[in-house]
Amino acid sequence: MAEFVWEARGRMGETRKGTMEADNEAAVFARLRAQQLSPTKVSKKLSFNFKLGSGVSPKDLVKFVRQFATMIDAGLPLVQCLDILANQEPNKDFQFVLRDIKATVEQGATFSDALRRHPKIFDELFVNLVHAGEIGGILDTILNRLASYIEKRVKLARQVRGALAYPTAVIIIMIIVVTVLLTWVIPAFENMFKEFGAKDGLPWLTKTVIATSRGFVSALPFLVVGLAAGIFGFVSFYRTRQGKRIFHRMLLWLPIIGPVLQKIAVARFSRTLGTLLSSGVPILDALEIVAKTAGNLVIEEGLMYSRSRIAEGKNLAEPLKEANVFPGMVVQMVAVGEQTGALDTMLNKIADFYEEEVDVAVAALTSLLEPILMVVIGSIVGVVLISMYLPIFDLAGKIKAE
Repeated sequence: MAEFVWEARGRMGETRKGTMEADNEAAVFARLRAQQLSPTKVSKKLSFNFKLGSGVSPKDLVKFVRQFATMIDAGLPLVQCLDILANQEPNKDFQFVLRDIKATVEQGATFSDALRRHPKIFDELFVNLVHAGEIGGILDTILNRLASYIEKRVKLARQVRGALAYPTAVIIIMIIVVTVLLTWVIPAFENMFKEFGAKDGLPWLTKTVIATSRGFVSALPFLVVGLAAGIFGFVSFYRTRQGKRIFHRMLLWLPIIGPVLQKIAVARFSRTLGTLLSSGVPILDALEIVAKTAGNLVIEEGLMYSRSRIAEGKNLAEPLKEANVFPGMVVQMVAVGEQTGALDTMLNKIADFYEEEVDVAVAALTSLLEPILMVVIGSIVGVVLISMYLPIFDLAGKIKAE
């Protein structure tokens, strides 16, 4: 799908211009005529702008879903809702997408099919829930559930990012500080010691730090090349399915971070599957969607194995236990939910519990990492300072004795 620039004349003869995403020029002409416009020029847009992501934030998406649900509940036609929301949308990228969805719906496509044209904004979960709402005639209810789901998903992601921001910043600062000390500060002190003639009588700690600095400076080009080669090798290995599986399994086995990642995976699985099932999506389709959004290949394969066993006539709890990707308590609660016929409700309760557990675990992880990182960086700087000032104190003592 490409982006096209078009010019057309309106019903009153006025000139209209814009951009449109479509498969080819013929599709642009057809869509413009459907909007009662007479196209005069259509050309493929040449763009050299580099943009990360879709240009649409979760906040924009939640606002759109909430407003759209309110309008649908009030009885407004679908196309009119899209037209109103597109006209008042301040985000130009999202405005363009909404206009394209409106035009696609006007040509006879369903709302879910129109959303499917923009997978970077509306993922498979979103599209399938909307499709279920269209079939069941409860689109407004589904949209409200979607908004709540997105808000909770964003809150969970924000908690994790917030917890990792401080340790990441400290580690980066530590690397920069150590590099500056070893590359510039310590060699400057070494030259000063040579000028004072104290090169041979240096304390052992000073000699060790200077030797470390020399080794680091001489090996710096090899370290840079080695780091670049290591990153390239890791990325290449991670792109393979086996490499991704090994890395994701290792993450779950890490002593401190592993349990936190598992709690995050459980919360995401429970919330997503609960939302899908309560919206009327069949369990086989729901599990496939949940597996694709798991974010961990080990968990994804476990869920796909569970899906295959359910297709054979098994319940959900038994293959989940066999896959061994979730804690036993989660499996037992899923079994209770299946027995009582309230699996979606039970899954949402599991999600509520584990989201709180993630909050506590992330706070504990942050409080644990902060003092450890501060002690490490403080110890490194302290050792360097002491090793550099010991000869100065020694020289000062000799000068005073003379």
